[in-house]
Amino acid sequence: MDRPLLTNRIEGETVMSRRTLLQGAGLLLGFTSTGAGTESVFAAPASQVIENEITGTFAPNGFIRINPTGAVTLIMPMVEMGQGVYTSLSMLLAEELEVQLDQIQVQHAPPNHALYVNSIIGIQNTGGSASIRAFWTPLRQAGAVGRNLLIAAAAKRWSVDPATCRARNGVVSDATGSKHLSYGELAQAAANLPVPPAASVKLKGPKDFTLIGTRAKRVDSSIKVDGRALYGIDARLPGMKVAAIAISPVLGGHAKTVNERAALAVKGVRQVVNIGEAIAVVADHMGAAKKGLEAAAATWDDGPNGKVNNVGIVKQLEDESKKPGVVARNDGDAEKALAGAAQRLDAVYQVPFLAHAAMEPMNCTVHLQRDRCDIWVGTQAPTITQALLVELTGLPRDAIKIHNHLIGGGFGRRLEADGTVLAVKIAKHVDGPVKVVWSREEDIQHDMYRPYYLDRLSAGLDAAGKPVAWTHRIAGSSIFARYYPPYIKDGLDPDAVEAAAEPPYALPNIHVDYVQVEPRGVRTSWWRGVGPTHNVFVVESFMDELAHAAKQDPVAYRKGLLGHNPRALAVLSLAAEKAQWGSPLPARHGRGISVQFAYGSYVSQVAEVEVSVDGSVKVKRIVCALDCGMYVNPDTIEAQVQGGTLFGLTAALHGSITFKDGRVEQSNFDTYLPMRIDEVPVVETHLIRNAEAPGGVGEAPTAIVSAAVTNAIFAATGKRVRSLPIDTASLKSSS
Repeated sequence: MDRPLLTNRIEGETVMSRRTLLQGAGLLLGFTSTGAGTESVFAAPASQVIENEITGTFAPNGFIRINPTGAVTLIMPMVEMGQGVYTSLSMLLAEELEVQLDQIQVQHAPPNHALYVNSIIGIQNTGGSASIRAFWTPLRQAGAVGRNLLIAAAAKRWSVDPATCRARNGVVSDATGSKHLSYGELAQAAANLPVPPAASVKLKGPKDFTLIGTRAKRVDSSIKVDGRALYGIDARLPGMKVAAIAISPVLGGHAKTVNERAALAVKGVRQVVNIGEAIAVVADHMGAAKKGLEAAAATWDDGPNGKVNNVGIVKQLEDESKKPGVVARNDGDAEKALAGAAQRLDAVYQVPFLAHAAMEPMNCTVHLQRDRCDIWVGTQAPTITQALLVELTGLPRDAIKIHNHLIGGGFGRRLEADGTVLAVKIAKHVDGPVKVVWSREEDIQHDMYRPYYLDRLSAGLDAAGKPVAWTHRIAGSSIFARYYPPYIKDGLDPDAVEAAAEPPYALPNIHVDYVQVEPRGVRTSWWRGVGPTHNVFVVESFMDELAHAAKQDPVAYRKGLLGHNPRALAVLSLAAEKAQWGSPLPARHGRGISVQFAYGSYVSQVAEVEVSVDGSVKVKRIVCALDCGMYVNPDTIEAQVQGGTLFGLTAALHGSITFKDGRVEQSNFDTYLPMRIDEVPVVETHLIRNAEAPGGVGEAPTAIVSAAVTNAIFAATGKRVRSLPIDTASLKSSS
């Protein structure tokens, strides 16, 4: 290609494109001898973080460990799955602790809800675009407490006022600059001082930041480039066996016949484990395990869900969506306003089940012994995983040791512990450690899917085209009802209505309700965002329909409804400006815009598309304006915008999981398509600087891109897209 694929902008700042950076010499980050340069930094067992501390280690809180050698360790509360939290969260700690980023080592936090709770979600997990939002204050407070105690220890040794001392780069100096003590030299003395309450320490103001807000290089880049990074699937233990599995193709089914003799005849196969819902062939290596699994030729009893199919699921959603739901918002009198409107619009929107299809398939290594159970896995939810294993094994909580790893793609899939539970069920029959690895087909066909949603909307316009009424009914599965019931209040799932109950626009009469519909034979769960990934598509598409009915430009129409919302208006205006909104385009080219507030951030995207006469869609360019409040590392944010946009665009163009005879019809990347490199558009990111509280980024661009693209398709063809993935056959030119 002769054009940059990805470019980034912060207003008032000139930066390189990621391609330019890759062409230069500055990609890889080297580490000092006390920094994060060894394999153990990113793969050490979490349970050993506390157990194996060196005598004299300074540990003023759950996040910091400084030992007498001077090594500074951050006990990382969030798991790294490509989003850059090892870097951004380390920056928060380093800013207040007064150390350089390359002085910090990272260790996975063990399961400990009290110490490492994600305050946005309410449990210890990595999700909800919440890493920075949840730990913006706690990690800075942790660093400030540590810094103050180290300064106090130095001042006590020198018999001076702590206020006359300063810390910088892991060293405390006196007022004259003639005396210096490293953090390592002070660790034991600082450990003996009383720890002040975190809320009592003074934090830096933005004007004093030296690290936060800068373009810091990823601390995990070098180990990922040279292969030292260890993911869950890389776990290797002495005497470990490997298991390939086949899970009942229908949820609730069980194995009917298994040719165990044929499987055991394969060289290297050690045993066949049949747990009913799945069979596993345990072998010396994966090659033998896979051959043995094929030889086992399992057949299945489908159980009660053998007739589940997409037609029935959609029919159920259609029927249930006609019934009143739990009210999420009710301002004014929408029905009365609709009845008196000069013009009424009605629409039904649908989005499909979606799989995660992470590059690292589901896997888990287990060593189950009489008195303990060790787990090597990449999990977004260590405490939930631990609790489920306590129930399964009967062992006490502290006997369940979770050794967390880097994750090769999570997207919400690894918020679920079903893969770990399955592995432990198998390990109960295996002597010694066993690694259970899912094939790509098992991974896609036994995923826990983003729900299928069906939405009904109506709007009324006055004579000038301004909306006077808006109703929105959402029908679909409730993930919170299963995953975390305390979040459900009076039957309302807050995630299912996010970005629908509080759209950014001024709507005088608005009614939003939710109907919980749980299709039989399908497991639903978190995706890269859930509620907003469908609600933003629906709300922004319907808003475009209103603009068209009012015979107004889509950007101008939205601006007229955002006067009360300056941050939303700012991202809309910036995206439109940078995309050259209104400038001429060739025939069958179009621009579409969308706006959202979700995950604590304001985002607007403009998509430019070309629709060929055969209906094929080529997304040429995506322009994103983002206001995520005070940001930590703009380079990481831009990477998240790019990755999240392409993740959402893949779903809009290709993503759909369908059921027939209880079975998922898609099985691998030939039938559940990822975007190919020749489909990837230019993605531009424009960040707005301000001092607002940090918002989330990882899921925001995934939620917003589909509406921008489908609105652009309408601009190019005059054909409205109300269901995903985009049906290109319906876009063929009739001329």
